[in-house]
Amino acid sequence: MAQQNAGQDINQLLKVRREKLADLQANGKDPFQIMKYDVTCHSADIKDNFEAMEGQKVSIAGRIMQKRVMGKASFCNVQDLKGNIQVYVARDSLGEDPYKDFKKYDIGDIVGVKGEVFRTQKGEISVHAEEVTLLSKSLQILPEKYHGLTNTDIRYRQRYTDLIMNQDVKETFIKRSKIISEIRKFLDGQGFMEVETPMLVANAGGAAARPFMTHYNALDEDINLRISLELYLKRLIVGGLERVYEIGRVFRNEGVDTRHNPEFTLMELYQAYTDYHGMMDLTEKLYRHVAQAVLGTTKIVYNGVEMDLGKPFERITMVDAVKKYAGVDFDKITTLEEARAVAKEHHVEFEERHKKGDILNLFFEEFVEEHLIQPTFLMDHPVEISPLTKKKPENPDYVERFEFFMNGWEMANAYSELNDPIDQRERFKAQEEQFAQGDEEANHTDEDFLNALEIGMPPTGGIGFGIDRMVMLMTDSAAIRDVLLFPTMKSLDK
Repeated sequence: MAQQNAGQDINQLLKVRREKLADLQANGKDPFQIMKYDVTCHSADIKDNFEAMEGQKVSIAGRIMQKRVMGKASFCNVQDLKGNIQVYVARDSLGEDPYKDFKKYDIGDIVGVKGEVFRTQKGEISVHAEEVTLLSKSLQILPEKYHGLTNTDIRYRQRYTDLIMNQDVKETFIKRSKIISEIRKFLDGQGFMEVETPMLVANAGGAAARPFMTHYNALDEDINLRISLELYLKRLIVGGLERVYEIGRVFRNEGVDTRHNPEFTLMELYQAYTDYHGMMDLTEKLYRHVAQAVLGTTKIVYNGVEMDLGKPFERITMVDAVKKYAGVDFDKITTLEEARAVAKEHHVEFEERHKKGDILNLFFEEFVEEHLIQPTFLMDHPVEISPLTKKKPENPDYVERFEFFMNGWEMANAYSELNDPIDQRERFKAQEEQFAQGDEEANHTDEDFLNALEIGMPPTGGIGFGIDRMVMLMTDSAAIRDVLLFPTMKSLDK
């Protein structure tokens, strides 16, 4: 019964707001007919520079978040991009009719305020309004101020409401924008060129992932959404653009959890005439630059754990890491049968198609990942799981690849890029065999990419960064959905 009454009360409140709008429109005061409003400053500008701005005339705009009407004088709180500020609204300053209009405004309405900066007797920096203009009428009801918006499902579905009600959420996304801006600034300063490559591709390669498929009506062809940026960026290295990067969305048909979203932001870069050691050096410098520029420190605290980007990052091979944390030395395992036996002994599940290198990787995932809290480069992966990477000359069972880990998470993946077209064709062939055996994430042969390699690609270092996880760490956000403005959500009508 109480819920029914609450619903009726809300419906009545919504009805009243629409009636107020109809009354405004009938009296020639339709807020939706106002085309623009000149804003001279934001709330934080006034508060941060009060001594210089006291007594000055300003023009601000924002959303009414609180309102206290008291006879001839009232107060309201206006929230804008940078925060909020109190507005003092007096009948004598505004005029009789405009003051009557103001008293009818609702929480959530967007207003423009012109007035003088002053400090109240209680010491609060405020604007003494000389004019208040209704710029947009809110026809919905915001969550209560003191309870806020805490339902995560609603927060993710209605991010606009979340941003209004939760200042820390707004700060997270402002910080995200700064992080991406600083990445660009750093790479531009290193001589890299930002480029764009196709999202709709015939062959979705460059990563181990299932693609989303769609149909191109004009060409009557089935195509995929890209899962990676790699193969097109390498084509540009072949074309002579020696340092390129792209920041963009990629799409992987996989599950959703705290660290995975089917569409996410990836940054990949490729640099001619260097190798994976050059990529390690670049990664250290990039992460330090971004943290210092955005956070003002190279120490990140995530979920109470401090990670120090100021110290040299640890560099350890996958074999040594498995030896350290699982007590198994894969250098002493020479056959697939031995690898399978040691996997069974340690209760590591594997599939019939898995080779020795795959089993080494399974050991790493089972026993090592969770320990890589401080910045760590996990190096020299088995060739079986690295189809686009140069083999180590001294040991062709392994490749010149690293994954960058922090907080037990993979943050980046990098290679000394494979530029031998004959070897690359054999790797694609092996991937096709994996696909035939049931690996839906295997790569497919890309003939145009092979043609590019046959024209000739210089020795190249390449890396892919997960931007969303980087933002998670630098904003202490618990889930990837907290750093995506509009995360993937199941439709409510399903």
